[in-house]
Amino acid sequence: MDTSAHLLKIEHIGIAVEDLAQAESIYAKLLGCDPYKREAVEREGVLTSFFKSGPNKIELLEASTPESPIAKFIAKKGPGIHHIAFHVEDIRAEMARLSELGFKVLNEEPKRGADNKWVAFLHPKSTEGVLIELCQEISDKEA
Repeated sequence: MDTSAHLLKIEHIGIAVEDLAQAESIYAKLLGCDPYKREAVEREGVLTSFFKSGPNKIELLEASTPESPIAKFIAKKGPGIHHIAFHVEDIRAEMARLSELGFKVLNEEPKRGADNKWVAFLHPKSTEGVLIELCQEISDKEA
């Protein structure tokens, strides 16, 4: 098995919340800092808020439409950890590698996500119940 690092580090942990302002207040107290960015991802029907604590990032996600994946997640499971995101250097190569290894990749192509990232997801049924997000920084020439 190839032992080189493909998922280079945890990029962030995504937490589904019902009330973003309330969750921001809680996490600001918990982490001792304010969020560094709020961003709407319209096509996903989500409003995000990012915190950074040391090298770690937390993404709070609030549904902005009743049909959004976050609204469906909260309706089914309640608020809580939604996904773990990993930083990758080449998202398309990682999608192909993981697909070849039998993981169910939910996206045919990477899509623009929050915080200037290309993103793709792995189905939780292929990862022991955890939604995995792959993240690659969008370069200036791609922006």
